Amino acid sequence: MSRYFPHPAYAEDQPFARTILITHVETRAITTGTIIGAGAFAAREALQRWGKIAPLNTPQVPRSQLYLRAAGRGTLVTIGIVSVGLINRMRGREDIEWKDRSWRLLENKGQLETDDWTYGGMAAGLAAAVLLRRPVSWVAAVGYVGAGSVAGTLGYIGWRYGIHGGKFPESE
Repeated sequence: MSRYFPHPAYAEDQPFARTILITHVETRAITTGTIIGAGAFAAREALQRWGKIAPLNTPQVPRSQLYLRAAGRGTLVTIGIVSVGLINRMRGREDIEWKDRSWRLLENKGQLETDDWTYGGMAAGLAAAVLLRRPVSWVAAVGYVGAGSVAGTLGYIGWRYGIHGGKFPESE
């Protein structure tokens, strides 16, 4: 999505600076929150298997749905925390500071490519939630989007660093 925002030659001319920065920060919150939620789910599963904690008293729910709910909860909590952090970090900042940070994001080729892969993964996660037609809660639907975000980010890492060795073509 970042590449669809206008990107002028100079940072002081950057339009939509607040929208760009907020979109960037919240997108990273989705990926981070999903990883945190997945980690919490894995830790709970391990502790249950080792007999350290009692299993949840839930009806027979597939583990995939429990994972998606945990990922969704992690995502929602992280979005809330990161939103408060962004507000506190940027409170009182001049408009040029918003513009400069946003301009630098759009100037970074790696960031643009990360965004492309991440948003593609998020769209795939949402499509999976819709196409599978399972009765899921909205929290699990957020988990689907978050899992897609993580998959997209991992796809980018494999593409850029595994296949291309972290290098961009010189012609660009």
